[in-house]
Amino acid sequence: MTSVENKKPHPNIESHKLHRAGWLRAAVLGADDGIVSTASIMIGVAATAASRSGILATGLAALAAGAMAMAAGEYVSVSSQSDTEEADLAREALELEHYPEAELRELAGFYQERGLSKELALQVAEALTAHDALGSHAREELGIQDMNRANPVQAALASAASFTFGAVFPIVALLLAPSTIKVPVIVVVAIVALAVIGWVGAKVGGARPVRATLRVMIGGSLAMAVTAGVGALFGHSGL
Repeated sequence: MTSVENKKPHPNIESHKLHRAGWLRAAVLGADDGIVSTASIMIGVAATAASRSGILATGLAALAAGAMAMAAGEYVSVSSQSDTEEADLAREALELEHYPEAELRELAGFYQERGLSKELALQVAEALTAHDALGSHAREELGIQDMNRANPVQAALASAASFTFGAVFPIVALLLAPSTIKVPVIVVVAIVALAVIGWVGAKVGGARPVRATLRVMIGGSLAMAVTAGVGALFGHSGL
């Protein structure tokens, strides 16, 4: 039996996860931020001996402000990226129109750098130019592909929704917890929620779940501890 026959058959479908990177990053970031920032603010206010209604109002305000800030920030950021992409594509289209030969040689050069011979690189460049000149240069020269094109509205809505989803956990924890242990319950619920989101995000993205889970748990715990300390400091100072 030859070595080729001993090898396992190649799967018909490859389960790469890179196409999920864009929306997964925004979703996990938004949810984590919603949990950590809302829980931290509520814990900080609770450390000043505020009432349950005061803490709840603070949590709801943090949810609304955070969701809107995430949406606005993501929209502006992604819009700037989209504007830059459009400008680069327009410039590239102009160069293709006025300097087609130079652009063809440039495209062939990219394939030579990847290991193709000069003749084969030129053949590939000619074929791709005939099929979709602008798309080929966008991928090779600008690094722009359809699956990672910036979409400001989608990014804004996803960030706001994921932040709101995360912020709900500490607010619900406050509503359900007995008054005497409301802060510990908020902390535990927030850490558990961070762990679950970190685990699920890593599994969906094909990454190592333990490392991702520990990362978000430790970071969130530190943020809540610092905020609680600040709240206790100002609460005891009487300011």
